[in-house]
Amino acid sequence: MTLDDRKLKILHAIIRNYLETGEPVGSRTISKYTDLNLSSATIRNEMSDLEEMGFILQPHTSAGRIPSDKGYRLYVDSMMESREKEIEELKEVILQKEEKIDRMLKGVAKLLAVNTNYATMISAPAIQGNRVKFLQLSRMDDNQILAVVVAEGNVIKNNIIPVSEKLSDETLLKLNLLLNTHLCGKTIEEINLSLITSMKQQAGIHQDVVSDVIDALAESIKVDEDLQIYTSGATNIFKYPELADNQKASDIIHTLEEKQQLTEIVNEALSDESDMGIQVYIGDETPIQSMKDCSIVTATYDLGDGMRGTIGIVGPKRMDYDKVVSTLKNITHQLDDMYKKPKQ
Repeated sequence: MTLDDRKLKILHAIIRNYLETGEPVGSRTISKYTDLNLSSATIRNEMSDLEEMGFILQPHTSAGRIPSDKGYRLYVDSMMESREKEIEELKEVILQKEEKIDRMLKGVAKLLAVNTNYATMISAPAIQGNRVKFLQLSRMDDNQILAVVVAEGNVIKNNIIPVSEKLSDETLLKLNLLLNTHLCGKTIEEINLSLITSMKQQAGIHQDVVSDVIDALAESIKVDEDLQIYTSGATNIFKYPELADNQKASDIIHTLEEKQQLTEIVNEALSDESDMGIQVYIGDETPIQSMKDCSIVTATYDLGDGMRGTIGIVGPKRMDYDKVVSTLKNITHQLDDMYKKPKQ
């Protein structure tokens, strides 16, 4: 539903004021925050219309209004569409390159929590759409060969495959040539039955070796379902009265600490193919039941070679969306620039 300019300005004024104070907003307050020069009575009429349209709500205990999830959604969408400028905040957010990426990611999660006063999460990079780069078969002894699989992101997996007879150097050379010719550059989904059948036919009496190598390959480059997720700032939840209820806060903090439910948010963010890579979940839009009273903003970072991860910020529905989106965009750009290899 399209709002006229007056209603849109009043709605934005309600949301901005509520973001600042956390208190229901009345018509007198709005008259001070807009350039409409309207009377309180006129603003009350417009607020009634906004309430009927579902953009604001009136709590039972107050004459003021607060934004609904629908109102937040309109605000977030319009803000994100119009926001193009580069963000200069947190220029020193990314610490110097650490020996291990996980140490750096833990530092980013902690720093985000301190700078935003919200809870934060960040997943370790996982291979997306992983492709085979190279395969190498070599003899260990008469009854075993070693299959080395090199995948995108320079992930290396070793697999020991039993064989019924000693394979000659010439046979291994032919098998290496066969496997690399047909499999390099392909994802596991692209290695279909027709391709496997063709390879087996070409392998002749050694088709069992081809089957075993493909099984080992599938195990090596499958998407890792056990995502590593780091969290920080869970106790920041207590800073917001609407989330500080003992049961609500306990459920949210448990989710952040237990982490298993967070994988759904991570995987959904990683599946987003848009250039922006930002997703905003408000209230019931959040797939995690314990966080239905929260907003979650996520962004993806890309370390190159198919290595991607998710950064998320969890806070009240009145969170400072501008700052959060800006911060996430800046962080992901810095991570991308720091780790991606320059294009040739």
